[in-house]
Amino acid sequence: MKRAALILALTLALAACSDAPAGEAQVKVKFDGSDAEEPLAAPTETAAPDLGPSACESVTFESIPLTHCIADPAQHRIAMANLGKDKQPFGSLSAFAASVDPATIAFAVNGGMYGDDLKAIGYYVQNGERLKELNRADGDGNFYMKPNGVFFGSDAKWQVLGSNTFFNTIGDRPQFGTQSGPLLLADGKLHPEVQDDGPSKAIRNAVGVDAGGKAHFVISDAPVSFGQLARYYRDVLKVKNALYLDGAISSLWDPARGRMDKGRVGPIIVVTKREAKAEATPE
Repeated sequence: MKRAALILALTLALAACSDAPAGEAQVKVKFDGSDAEEPLAAPTETAAPDLGPSACESVTFESIPLTHCIADPAQHRIAMANLGKDKQPFGSLSAFAASVDPATIAFAVNGGMYGDDLKAIGYYVQNGERLKELNRADGDGNFYMKPNGVFFGSDAKWQVLGSNTFFNTIGDRPQFGTQSGPLLLADGKLHPEVQDDGPSKAIRNAVGVDAGGKAHFVISDAPVSFGQLARYYRDVLKVKNALYLDGAISSLWDPARGRMDKGRVGPIIVVTKREAKAEATPE
């Protein structure tokens, strides 16, 4: 009798120590693609006021969930935001969101490489003011994988160009601009150092402009390789030039769907509704 009671007690104790079955957690990855110590929660959406239809949609490519957002020059404007009224970096999408009217915003994403102070380390133009010159230096890390590139534009014309091409062909200062790297696609071809599906996988985002002038922003909702992201732009979106924006910290704010990703960010690409009267970025 005592032995039966002991066996029952041991069985209950083991059951209490076992984890209940659960869905597979999304793994947070470091910038180099290795596993981080803490899991990264999947993007969540919360109830939002009626702000009209979202410019973003959920898609799947090669079994990888992605979010694809489109900026249409007929409907949207694009600007950069990094420094607020106090001339200090916002540091997060939520901090930027607190400074604007959400009804004016189609979506916003992190956009461009930055230093420890959260300020751009490459070419950066905000509201027509150049705050950082084109960076053509050599170095370590994704930003310095040549060719890198610049996403820039004024009013309704937006482009992605390699940094050298930008330096040699663009004379007038754009209304906005941000430099990042590497250039995932250059004239429809994968970057020479990008493998078809390399071992480095992370939450990543990028931008490309199609032949019709629309800007396509893609952020992965699960770890993705450089090659997979590049092929999505080439094979599905038919984009010739696509620029990698960042990895691991990649974040999206989509007011219409109530999505607000957390994370420490530097420069922010802001897509506003063209019919909106209010300014999307602080002076």
